[in-house]
Amino acid sequence: MKEHLMIAESLETQPRSQVPLWTIFTSFLIVGLTAFGMAILQKLKALVLAQRWLSEEEMNDGLAMVQLYPGPIMVDFTAYIGYVLRGVPGALLAAAGFCLPSFILMLILSALYFAAGNLPWVHPLFQGLEALVVGVILNVTLDMGSRAIQGKIEAVITLLAFGGLLLKFDAVLTILMALALGAAFIHPASSKGTPAPQASNPTPASISIRRGLAISVVIIIILGVVALAISLDSEIGHLGLSLFKIGAVAFGNGTTIIPLLQSEVVEKHHWMNLNQFADGVALGQITPGPFLITSTFIGYKIGRIGGALLATFAIFSPSFAMTLIFTEVFARLRNLKIVRGALAGVLAAFTGMLAAALLQIGTVALTVPVAFVLAGAAFLAVRYFKLDILWVFVGGLSIWEGLLALGLV
Repeated sequence: MKEHLMIAESLETQPRSQVPLWTIFTSFLIVGLTAFGMAILQKLKALVLAQRWLSEEEMNDGLAMVQLYPGPIMVDFTAYIGYVLRGVPGALLAAAGFCLPSFILMLILSALYFAAGNLPWVHPLFQGLEALVVGVILNVTLDMGSRAIQGKIEAVITLLAFGGLLLKFDAVLTILMALALGAAFIHPASSKGTPAPQASNPTPASISIRRGLAISVVIIIILGVVALAISLDSEIGHLGLSLFKIGAVAFGNGTTIIPLLQSEVVEKHHWMNLNQFADGVALGQITPGPFLITSTFIGYKIGRIGGALLATFAIFSPSFAMTLIFTEVFARLRNLKIVRGALAGVLAAFTGMLAAALLQIGTVALTVPVAFVLAGAAFLAVRYFKLDILWVFVGGLSIWEGLLALGLV
């Protein structure tokens, strides 16, 4: 932790173009190793604001932006932060650092699972993890709401998004409606205070050209892997194509994309049975980092390490490329009032959807009194005692395991 604080102090006045790529990689590696589920959002915001890499406004703009196109939100959010800092190399290292720990852990767990055949310890542990996540998400929701709900229009959008998710209204249409309502009715005032370094400076033409070329190379590589998957004409190749398709069209977070995975993997292609898929989803939730690392589990089942690499690349790469393109376009439009209003609407909708997700998870996770106590303790620890998320989860899961061992849960 001392090294982390020293890095933050050394970068306090450092231009973004001088933020070391190694620092970007290791910082997001730590987040990917220590943050779980929806708690990832708070961990990311805490990291970036502590390092003074982006302003609060830029963070919220990026969070709103990554909901405008398909793909897993948190992975795209890390790519956005890395791209703003150091272009395509920064985005690649931020996303790679974030995903690498969970990828390695999932490889190990997949090997153990398919050797042993079942995971009897997953479900009791998962109950305690869910209770801790409820407490952490509550803190994130309150923070997001205090910033996103600035007026009556934002409040209405938040409530509509909250009700829409509970009623299983299409998430894409919810975001599009919030976008339109924000653009039409929200007129945010110009931001006040000191902007983050280089926030208002135009990107030099030479840098824009280099970034454009780098984005083109990324797209070519992705298309090359797609062509490779087609040429394989095997189960591994077909799995890669299926996950490329899902990664390119599915909106939302892991919980909204998982049903599409289930449809392809279990019902359409029968690559694994429902119990195996459910265990893969559980492993995706009890490992840190992105929830959709379940794709690694699926790929390992079909083609061991090679299949796991292809499946993981396929699910994350389409929206990664979209993030690079959207961020580049967004940098030129972000100060237009209609754009700022639209993004404010999306952020309000995200707050409502986050609150609905909190309610849904809470009704499943908080089924016994001790789970309420654990969730409340996690909330207090994060919000008022400012404990690191890692220690909240380590301590909370240790207590939960002790209660299980004593037969008190």
